[in-house]
Amino acid sequence: MNRIATSQYFSRSLTQMSGLNVAADKLQTQIATGKKLTAASQDAAAWTQLATMKRDTADHAAAKGNIELASGILAQADSTLENITQQLQRAQELAMTVGSGTIGATERNIVADQLDIIKNDILALANQKDVRGVPMFGGGADAAFAVGADGAITYVGGTAPGTIPVADGADVQVTEDGSQLAQMFTALEALALGIRNGDDLGTISADLGLATDNVSAARASVGARGMRLDMEMERLDEVAIGREEARGAIEQTDVTAAITELQKTLTILSATQASFTKLSGLSLFDQLR
Repeated sequence: MNRIATSQYFSRSLTQMSGLNVAADKLQTQIATGKKLTAASQDAAAWTQLATMKRDTADHAAAKGNIELASGILAQADSTLENITQQLQRAQELAMTVGSGTIGATERNIVADQLDIIKNDILALANQKDVRGVPMFGGGADAAFAVGADGAITYVGGTAPGTIPVADGADVQVTEDGSQLAQMFTALEALALGIRNGDDLGTISADLGLATDNVSAARASVGARGMRLDMEMERLDEVAIGREEARGAIEQTDVTAAITELQKTLTILSATQASFTKLSGLSLFDQLR
């Protein structure tokens, strides 16, 4: 009976020390690596959560990249529309100069030539492409405005502005249907012709004002979409912060707590080893004395 009891004692002690050694090794690894979870076998549910978080982080990076791209395109469109507006305002100023009736035919032709230059400058702006090489005001087509055989500028773009995905199931429009801007070319052409002919510019100037309003409306739309992207970026950043905190709680080691637990484990292991060494030195004859 004594042999069986001693055998059981040895077995239990060895099992306990082995477990304590495993626990100590695990804690030391957690402290050294800073991670308390390094394999799925340690906690399958937590490991699955981490895998999901990693996928979400990758999706976040892709969405953030798309937002940055879309924001850049919209910023370029806003800057272009601002430049177009400035050119149209310059055209209005020239029209007011002619409308004063104090200049002759030669001066009118000079002003008309200046308007032609403004028109060509605006055409270059309206045909600009974004960083992807896509016409900003082409409505999804390969071109926006073209000069016909008669010199008239017409819209040759499409009616399906391009979009970029920025969130789950959400896209943002980044290119424009330039047909709403076509009026400015018609107004500029009519204004130059009217000045050369000495016509009354009242109605023509009003059309130019409406064209300027259309450009302002387009710019306001671009600005609103830019603000939406800013808000979406802030939302993504807030989600990312929360996800990182949750990941840390699952994966990262609380070093202070781990060191305390390691010291406790080593103390128990040392005491167990000492007790085992002492008792294992006893023999059956020692117990019979």
